[in-house]
Amino acid sequence: MSDELIRFAYTDKKISAWGGMRIMKELLVRSGVLDCLKELDLPKPGSNAGYDPIAVLESFMVCVWLGGVRFAHTAFVRFDEVLKEIFGWKRVVPQGGISTFTRFFRRFTQKRNTAVFPALFGWFFTQIKLRRYTIDLDSSVLTRYGEQQGAEVGYNPTKPGRASHHPLIAFVSEVRMVANAWLRSGDSATTNNVFGFLRETIDRVLPEKEIGLLRADSGFFGGKLFEFLEERKINYIIACRMYPPLKRRIRALKDWVVVDRGIEIAEFDYETSRWFGASRRMVVVRQSVAARPTAGGKTLFDDDQALADYRYQCYVTNLDLPVVSVWQLYRGRSDAENRIKELKYDFGMKGFSLNDFWATEAAFRMVCFSYNLMALFRQVILKADSVPMLSTLRLKCFAIGSYLRTKGREKILMLSVKMERRAWMDGLFSELATFTQPFPLRI
Repeated sequence: MSDELIRFAYTDKKISAWGGMRIMKELLVRSGVLDCLKELDLPKPGSNAGYDPIAVLESFMVCVWLGGVRFAHTAFVRFDEVLKEIFGWKRVVPQGGISTFTRFFRRFTQKRNTAVFPALFGWFFTQIKLRRYTIDLDSSVLTRYGEQQGAEVGYNPTKPGRASHHPLIAFVSEVRMVANAWLRSGDSATTNNVFGFLRETIDRVLPEKEIGLLRADSGFFGGKLFEFLEERKINYIIACRMYPPLKRRIRALKDWVVVDRGIEIAEFDYETSRWFGASRRMVVVRQSVAARPTAGGKTLFDDDQALADYRYQCYVTNLDLPVVSVWQLYRGRSDAENRIKELKYDFGMKGFSLNDFWATEAAFRMVCFSYNLMALFRQVILKADSVPMLSTLRLKCFAIGSYLRTKGREKILMLSVKMERRAWMDGLFSELATFTQPFPLRI
């Protein structure tokens, strides 16, 4: 160890810490995303000196991928001259200002959001050759700290009493991607606007696909939703709200079947006056806390010593599969919770808020589309067996020191990659070189 300080000097050479973004630029080009964006009703510049709307969206997605969570973080792209060259942004944002991004998103209205985003997500899923999908329906809470439209006090488990937005999201389980996403005011009930949301998802985003199964948590439990899905001939498994009449029926169950140590399952038909006399199948799982201390579910009968040791989970379904299969199918829904966490903490879903509600929703839905593109990269180009977090990908693939040099009339991006890693990087670029539509997903 030495106390001697190394000398420093300055250079005018354009250098970037994010040379690996060259990968994502090629993915955008080869996937056809940029061509799709050209066909959408994006806000147009007010003059010839205005900024290209596709360049604004492209630079916004790059900001998200590099860890931005608010519009001020667009400095990632505003001050990086090499990134501008990689993506061909002739004019993105003048240095020192974020107004181009905020003005752009403020030009999104409810009508424009309804036109642009179902078309964008719908085009994306036409490139995925999977006929039958499993949809996981979920909601979340995005805490707000300003006076944004729609930021109301409602259910907020982490910040009680704090205003929030309450988005609704549909995930496609097989490819771990977002099919559709709506922003809602913070005082919305979980099922608020769910029928309009599902119609848009089914009829406009996935019109040529078959929804083989829809899964949802207990917030969506209700006879009207069951009827909607049954009319559409969509199979479903939805967690039950433990209302007192349902709890009494579960307490009376005797025919429990042991499926594993500390796990028992039963089923019964159940109806309420709210279901207009229709009877539906219930599957109940109970797990012994003594045998399985980390078991999910709720304790329901603390007043009964024989039943107090169990945690219960109950599902309503129109499937005629064996009870164990129903339970196992629903357990696959837990991956949707992981996707929401990643959207919140890696993709900035909690940020990019503006005073105008529809502007905030446009940014929120664009974050979700950015997520799909990164999921495409992970599955098609990286071919990862596991699902690396975006924070891991930034360090592994994108945080590569780089600079530009000119050879004749050609610009060359010089990537600072150790010799032993160059073959791996070459492999990624080779995968990109053969990337075609439809997307060659491993499903």
